[in-house]
Amino acid sequence: MLTKLRLFFLIVTISVGVTAHAGLPAYDVNGKPMPSLAPMLKHVNPAVVNISTFSTQAAVNNPLMNDPFFRHFFKMPQQPKFKQQRRQRSAGSGVIVDKKQGIVITNHHVINNADEVHVALIDGRSFPAKVIGTDKELDVAILKIQADNLHETKLGNSDILEVGDFAVAIGNPFGLGQTVTTGIVSALGRTGLGIEGYENFIQTDASINPGNSGGALVNLRGQLIGINTAIIAPSGGNVGIGFAIPINMVKASMEQILEHGEVRRGRIGVMIQDITPELSQAFALKNGQQGVLVTDIVPNSAAAKAGLKPGDVIIKTDQQNTTSTGQLRTQIAIKSIGDSVEVGLIRDGKYEEFTVKVAKITAVTLNKLHKMLAGVKLENTSNAQGVLITNLERNSIAAHSGLRPGDIIIGANKKRAKDLTALNKALNDSANKVLLQINRNGHIFYLVIQ
Repeated sequence: MLTKLRLFFLIVTISVGVTAHAGLPAYDVNGKPMPSLAPMLKHVNPAVVNISTFSTQAAVNNPLMNDPFFRHFFKMPQQPKFKQQRRQRSAGSGVIVDKKQGIVITNHHVINNADEVHVALIDGRSFPAKVIGTDKELDVAILKIQADNLHETKLGNSDILEVGDFAVAIGNPFGLGQTVTTGIVSALGRTGLGIEGYENFIQTDASINPGNSGGALVNLRGQLIGINTAIIAPSGGNVGIGFAIPINMVKASMEQILEHGEVRRGRIGVMIQDITPELSQAFALKNGQQGVLVTDIVPNSAAAKAGLKPGDVIIKTDQQNTTSTGQLRTQIAIKSIGDSVEVGLIRDGKYEEFTVKVAKITAVTLNKLHKMLAGVKLENTSNAQGVLITNLERNSIAAHSGLRPGDIIIGANKKRAKDLTALNKALNDSANKVLLQINRNGHIFYLVIQ
């Protein structure tokens, strides 16, 4: 018996050793194979690039220099008639996903407001890049370079990721040059962070730092599973909480940009809210069932035509679990206008499925109405009881002040705002700040934007 056990373990050891030797050609001092990511990184690293951007900004002068008396008293030279400008440089990362066409993915915020964009390869070559298009709400930008002998990273499937899967982040932190860090997928479907308009982040503890933005998050097969985009950094550096945009979302945005030069998002026409424990009990959801409650349906919308009703609890979208309003908005956002969406829901305790076609958004941008709400997109609610925020730019004043997509503005400057016309009239009563009354998932509060 002992001999058989020894033989069994010997066979297992030899099998593991041969497998490791074939896939991981790294050896210790005794010639034994060791685990290593080096073979995989040799294929991936050449496809991860450093991105440098250049922009011209007006130089800020000391206001005393504009005073003629001050300049005369201290014998200072005459100020130039034209404002001086200075050239600013910043750095980020990107990933080549099509070596034949020279297509590079990065973050929108990496190249935003840049006059010039340059892509540097790991072999030392550098090329000017053309911005094909961007998706501000998702924080994605697509670049194109003209170069030969490029490498590309194969796209993975972010929908099959699980918490605990290994992840490798590659980028250009602090402008140091290409850097590799490892970790795991710490969480999936992170929303409500206020970082982007559409959020469904992969959270990872692989070190992501400033400069990693736009870089690659890959699995152990070297497949691209996410684009690194943000961190929570109270001290300014990595604390083990980084976020990446799932590659399936990025791919959907990229395909539209390459085809149309922009992203054309649609809607299905539902008003929704997250389910609280009290709502779960009221709607008789069983076994801790999670989902999104439909509070209203826009008349003549795609949802109305498909047969959805207020009180429905959406639990799946295209066979993917739907657990929050942010997740549902993101699942719809990656669809093109005219695409069909399979919606699984619970109605009166029974599971039903509906096919809903994504329709064109008819939203209003408030840039023309009030500067404090520049970059916010709104539309009237179906019951004429407020104005729905359908989207807003992540770097806008409104976003920094705390507004979120899905909020309903029900008042402005202490006046009711039942629709866009009423909101516009109320906003005209102030210039440099506005007082908004917000309904967020049934919770009413006030917010000052200035």
